[in-house]
Amino acid sequence: MSQGPRSGLAAVSAALLAMSRHLEVRDVLKTIVASARELLDAEYAALGVPDDHGGFAQFVVDGVSDAQWKAIGPLPRQHGILAAMLHEAKAERLADVREDPRFEGWPAAHPDMSDFLGLPIRDGDEIIGALFLANKLRPGGTTAGDRAPRDHCGFTEEDEDLLGLLAQHAAIALTNARLYERSRELTIAEERSRLAHELHDAVSQKLFSLRLTAQAAAALVDRDPARAKGELQQVAALAAEAVDELRAAVVELRPTALDEDGLVATLRNQVQVLDRAHTARVTFTARGVRALPAAQEEALLRVGQEALHNALRHADARLVEVTLSRSGRGALLRITDDGDGFDPGAVRAAGRHLGLVSMRDRASGAGGNLSVRSEPGRGTTVEMEVPGG
Repeated sequence: MSQGPRSGLAAVSAALLAMSRHLEVRDVLKTIVASARELLDAEYAALGVPDDHGGFAQFVVDGVSDAQWKAIGPLPRQHGILAAMLHEAKAERLADVREDPRFEGWPAAHPDMSDFLGLPIRDGDEIIGALFLANKLRPGGTTAGDRAPRDHCGFTEEDEDLLGLLAQHAAIALTNARLYERSRELTIAEERSRLAHELHDAVSQKLFSLRLTAQAAAALVDRDPARAKGELQQVAALAAEAVDELRAAVVELRPTALDEDGLVATLRNQVQVLDRAHTARVTFTARGVRALPAAQEEALLRVGQEALHNALRHADARLVEVTLSRSGRGALLRITDDGDGFDPGAVRAAGRHLGLVSMRDRASGAGGNLSVRSEPGRGTTVEMEVPGG
């Protein structure tokens, strides 16, 4: 490396910190590749994540222009030196990759490479990637895109040790990013499953009733026009209810605007839509709420949505009041309805949770508390409090 010991250590530290900041897999891969190329003064760097079909699921490069990368063509296959790193799980440090017997050539637009250093990225016994560099530059040497002749000096054992350190931390960062993406996918899948359940339970039942009522009206048109008219009025009412249910589902399907608008504006917008979509009156009041950590704002929003869902679809409420107020450094969300109410003990005994388990899990996950007060015929109040950041 061309840096002195102190500046070199700072560069390594900066690279490791940069890798730990990202949660998206693609961003992590780009950061690893750019960090490796800069730290080891290489002209080119790349990282490939293998698939199960002899190719690469992802392949990220640094030092190659977008136009050049496009001209190179399809992603490489697992062959030659790349296959050796992936299947034999060992480092490859070569003075000239073109003279290695495993070298199989490059596409016409591929940049010319000579000295080569590559390492597998391992997560335990699993090889999750291959990281490699090409064309080690002398101090003050040229970089990709310069017209001057390249001046290479070959990779050293010190370079290999440094890349090994980087590869270890890259494995941690890449594994964490994968876990994050998988957890997010599971959350999305759970949300879709819940919404599908709601659509089936609410809208499909309304549509089934609508169909039967329409058939009854058709049968009565000739022999009893007055009754047929009444049945058609019922058809119109059922259709309106189905539309309301669909509108409510669409509200939950729409991506939240927490990042752009904040919790107060997002809750207010959703309450306004629900107020228009349902016959019940739905109101929202905010009192002195400060911005909260993202995880807490999302949890408050989801608990609010679940409580509103219960009040409007299960409780037959005529009035639902949503209040978000400041509580110390945090916030208190309260949803109160004048609906049928229920016996919380009986609900638990019957195995019908009305989303209470989900709401408690969200509150606990955000470091908050949830309370539910309800009695048959006396409505329900749901409160969630978070401590803030």
